[in-house]
Amino acid sequence: MTLPELVYLSLGSNLGDRAANLHAAIARLANPGTLKAASRLYETEPVDFRDQPVFLNCVIALETGRTPLDLLALALEIEQGMGRQRARNKGPRIIDIDILLFGDRMIDEPGLKVPHPAMHERRFVLAPLAEIAPAVIHPTIKKTVRELLGALPEGQAVRILSAET
Repeated sequence: MTLPELVYLSLGSNLGDRAANLHAAIARLANPGTLKAASRLYETEPVDFRDQPVFLNCVIALETGRTPLDLLALALEIEQGMGRQRARNKGPRIIDIDILLFGDRMIDEPGLKVPHPAMHERRFVLAPLAEIAPAVIHPTIKKTVRELLGALPEGQAVRILSAET
């Protein structure tokens, strides 16, 4: 364990009880750390592989003393424990957990790139992230989350599904 850092994670689900899946994953992620904030739930269209059910997505802020690789291992363990099958890249999933930002670190390890390499292109990530951390600055692009969201082209429909996570 290291000194606690603020980490932002994106969670998504498009199989089964999507909201329950997200809540279960958040509870497991928050167990070794402290949940600082959680966005509302957003219903979002699939982006890369479009022929699948719509997603529920949210973003959480977690204070953790885990290292980035330890947090990645926990996320993968939670995904596997909840029954995630990786039959198709970008395909349907019970749960998907991505590390978006880890403090202001830039990480380039096998299996882990932080900031998440596609976060600045994804409305389903930026909309919930902007809800809880609009002024956070992307460490490589040097723009706030709010600015990145505002710069996205039309498309990638997202709608707020719930008043709270």
